Amino acid sequence: MKHRTAALRRLGNWRVALLGAAATALFLLVQPVAAASALEPAPAGVAVTVAAAQSHPGVVPADENAPKTDFYFAGVIKFDDKPVDGVVVKISGNGFDAQTKTDATGRWRLYVPAKAKYTLTVDEATLPKGVIVQGESASQDVEFGLTNTKIVNLFLGHGERVTEAFASQLLSRAVQGLNFGLLLGLASMGAALIYGTTRLANFAHAEMVTWGGLVAFVATGIFNMPLWAGLILAVIAGGALGLGMDAGIWHPLRRKGLSTVQIMIVSIGLSLALRYFFQFLIGGGTLQLPGASPEPFHIGPISLSYIDVISMVVSLVAILAVGFFLTRTRIGKATRAISDNPQLAAASGINVDRVIRIVWILAGLLAATSGVLWAYFRPGVKWDMGVQMLLLIFSAMTLGGLGTAFGALVGSLIVGIAIEVSTLWIPSDLKYASALIVLIVILLVRPQGLLGRKERLG
Repeated sequence: MKHRTAALRRLGNWRVALLGAAATALFLLVQPVAAASALEPAPAGVAVTVAAAQSHPGVVPADENAPKTDFYFAGVIKFDDKPVDGVVVKISGNGFDAQTKTDATGRWRLYVPAKAKYTLTVDEATLPKGVIVQGESASQDVEFGLTNTKIVNLFLGHGERVTEAFASQLLSRAVQGLNFGLLLGLASMGAALIYGTTRLANFAHAEMVTWGGLVAFVATGIFNMPLWAGLILAVIAGGALGLGMDAGIWHPLRRKGLSTVQIMIVSIGLSLALRYFFQFLIGGGTLQLPGASPEPFHIGPISLSYIDVISMVVSLVAILAVGFFLTRTRIGKATRAISDNPQLAAASGINVDRVIRIVWILAGLLAATSGVLWAYFRPGVKWDMGVQMLLLIFSAMTLGGLGTAFGALVGSLIVGIAIEVSTLWIPSDLKYASALIVLIVILLVRPQGLLGRKERLG
């Protein structure tokens, strides 16, 4: 009886430790994102009030508490020589999005972080009935001249708004979701391979994604290397980071016999350390890669740029290469064997440590490639860009089935398409929540994930 009581007490302590570790992981994951706007430095000479700092990121309210910079667009919206109140004006570009409303005099002003090319859009749904923006579109490209301010003239006229057919909007967003799902799949497959071979949910995988975009920017933006050379260097640097992480941290911890919960907590600390080291290196702003805002071309209702096409092609080639590696090579088959049963694989003569080392290098290569493509999709390189997709990576892994790379790919495609298509019904600020809703619904029906296997616990 005493032995049985002691065993139950140890089991209870293990459960408490596991729940505590999970709560700590969730808190540390959310906390840096919530604090990012407070840590990001304000422009020189600008006083940011508490009300402005706590407002929704990217939205500049039309009041005196809005954060002000040295650069802004402004104008007056009138119709029949009368001011129009409450018209929503949006600005986007250079990795920045903001919006405001016209006041009672029809005036509006939008501050931007730097001189660059932006797209100005008038939300025609907020115009009076029967009034539209004159011209071909309610959006226009705007740039600064010699001064730090730009007055934009908008002309209104009578007319009916032409809305795009629902099927066309659905197709266009589905293609964009496919693009996002493919680049998300690169990062998710690497994280899934790590989890399958080591049972580690690696929170530092977000920084491996950021590392790819950061190296690409340093190579092309600072050292003026050709774009193709910068991309190759970024991918090689990603593999080197994966190698260094395993050789310097994870392999020694595995040899010491640390549990997966303890190693996961170490990955959270490593994630925070790398993230703020990146912020120290490049600051809190958004940096653009060459050709980050190309002119789109249209294929029917689908709007794409040549970078979107290149991104999808690169993702497909990388995914096919990983599939060939896992199914046709000896090391790939050994990787799958270790994922199924590491003890049996070791007993069969497979060098488990060597295979895990190769998996970490491969995961670094895939994460860096995903980071470069993510920098073009956002667009821009930022110190916390990887953590913005970390929750989506874990969602895709769980949705497809933990520990299987092909399952992570399928989950990524579902998540990417769901995120973009959901904006037809919900505000774009909430689109990432749609991925979690899809995850919950599918796991209620199939708890092991789409390609996962049922396992008996205990």
